[in-house]
Parts: sequence; structure tokens; C-alpha cells
Amino acid sequence: MQHRKERRAPPVSKAPAGHLPAGRAQFLYEDSDLIVVDKPAGLPVIAPEGSRAKTLYDIVTAHMQKTNPRGRAAVVHRLDRDTSGVMLFAKNARVKKALMDNWNKLVRRRCYTALVEGLMPSETGTLDSWLIENRAGQVYETKPGTRGALRAITNWKIIAAAEGAPYSLVELELETGRKHQIRAQLAAIGHPVAGDARYGARTDPASRLCLHAHLLEFEHPFTHKVLVFESPVPKVFYQSENPGPHGRL
Repeated sequence: MQHRKERRAPPVSKAPAGHLPAGRAQFLYEDSDLIVVDKPAGLPVIAPEGSRAKTLYDIVTAHMQKTNPRGRAAVVHRLDRDTSGVMLFAKNARVKKALMDNWNKLVRRRCYTALVEGLMPSETGTLDSWLIENRAGQVYETKPGTRGALRAITNWKIIAAAEGAPYSLVELELETGRKHQIRAQLAAIGHPVAGDARYGARTDPASRLCLHAHLLEFEHPFTHKVLVFESPVPKVFYQSENPGPHGRL
């Protein structure tokens, strides 16, 4: 595993400790161009076709319209409905284009925490595979060069686990951002995210998908200031009876 040079700036904001109530978004940062929020699990970013469900997009747009009645949020990346954590929105089309056109350059780190089934095979590692989506929206690994497949790279390290423990708490850092990347790759090595029945999880210890976007570091597209936002790992991820090397898991 190759370790990239860390370029972490002091956190601009950190969400309050604990787990956000269902449907409650925490606003972490706002300027004339950007809004950063802490998304709760169970809240979709945008509504599925034909659905009128409340979305994070609606919440952010309503927030903007308090000061600008014509304002509308712009989605530049997504988290799955049942994934919680830090998410970035653009406030206008100009900023959205700047972010989308330079995403890989501007976004320096995207880190997640997952509670996965079983004990991971080593302390650290890299998941490097090719992913493809079927007609049902399921993502799975395939052979390199398969038509329509995209390469996905995820670096990981164990935060807490114990020999024989039913779960490992794992930190994951994305080098690519594919749909369901973490969920599909972990499932492929036999360690699905707890609560992720869609990708083969057999347990649901927290009554939710145990995946959380805990850190987002990026360069502001116009001011070029490096901004870092963190959200604490939900306490429910630690509620296992098995002690890990860094305390209770």
C-alpha cells in the first residue's frame, strides 16, 4: 500500500458528538459559493424518480432560500441514502461547474468509517478492482477491461477489532469515487458493511447501514483555501461486546 503525503489543514468545523436524529441535517459551513452539511442516515440526497420523499437537497435549498428566494442547491457528489456524514453542495451553477470540472484536483481526501462483518485480513490494505453496475443497480467486481467497468481504489486500515470478533471497525480512504464503491469492494472480499443486506450482510447491529463519511478535505475552487470538515463516528458503531486494541469496539 502506498501512503500519500498527508496535507491535512486544521478542521474548519466538526459536527457535535453523537448521532444525528433521523432526517436532521447539521450545517457545518457556508460562504457565498458553498454549503457543507452533516447528513443523517436514512435521508436521500435527491428523491428517486416518482417519489416525493423529503431529501437533503430540499433541506439545503430551503436553507438557501431564507436569504435568497431564488436560490437552489447544486449537487456535486452524493452519499447513499443510508450513509451518513459530510457532504458538499454548490450554491450556483458557476461553482458547480468549477467543482465538477476539477473534482480530482480539488478534493484531497474523502475518508469513511465502516463497521464490517468479520475480522479484516490484515491491519491495512488496498482494494483495487474493476466495478460494473447491472440493470438492477447492483454494483459488482468484474475483470479488468470489461466494457463499462470502472477501476476503483480504496485504501483501508483497521481502527478496532479483536481476534474472533464479529466485526471490525475500519477507516477507508477513497482514491476513486465510484457508485457503491466501498460497499461492493468490501462485500467482494467477504466483509460486507454491517446492515448492508443488499451486499450480503447477515447482521444489522445498528438498524442502519454502518457506513459514515467522517472527513472531507478540499480546496475551495475560487479562494484556493484548503478546507477540512469532520463528523464524529456514530456511537452505535462501537456498541459491540468485543474489546479492540484501541478500546471497546
